Amino acid sequence: MNENKSKTLTPFEKLVKDRRSIRRYIQMPVEREKTLKCIEAARLAPSADNVQPWRFVIIDDPEIKERFASRVFSGIYFPSRFAAKAPVLILILSRPDILANQLGKYIQKIHFHLIDIGIAGEHIVLQAEELGIGTCWIGWFNMRKARKFFKLPRKYKVVSLISMGYYEKKPSKEKKRKKLSEIAWFNKLGE
Repeated sequence: MNENKSKTLTPFEKLVKDRRSIRRYIQMPVEREKTLKCIEAARLAPSADNVQPWRFVIIDDPEIKERFASRVFSGIYFPSRFAAKAPVLILILSRPDILANQLGKYIQKIHFHLIDIGIAGEHIVLQAEELGIGTCWIGWFNMRKARKFFKLPRKYKVVSLISMGYYEKKPSKEKKRKKLSEIAWFNKLGE
């Protein structure tokens, strides 16, 4: 495959190339209309059988965020505590559908709702990047305490968090990625 790096990047290629996981935020609120623009991008994501299993709890009230963060980033989850300083936390929930998600899980052995959540979440982070807002996916937090904090019914599955906020500067180190020829092949499995 052609891995030519000298070509001019399209706006989308630049967006994907520039996006980084941000762990240091400046204390400047993210405008709600920008947060909602990111959620709108997620709402438009495709999903298995158009179930749209995603649900989002947007935490932008500083007092609520502080109480929430003190619970979900405690103990062994301390390494994710950086997210407590983000102006916005988005708690991502899944509400699996009986047919597409539950039946599919047993027949195909694939959790389609998690694929759908991944697509929707990536829409959030790419939209945020376009708006100049940094994000970080977080899977290392106390999901049980997150559930209790918001008194979530069992029909919702806590999946992940995304921290979101403005940053002073983005990490400049280029992302280390495998070569295209190491991960993709046409019409056969490569080595």
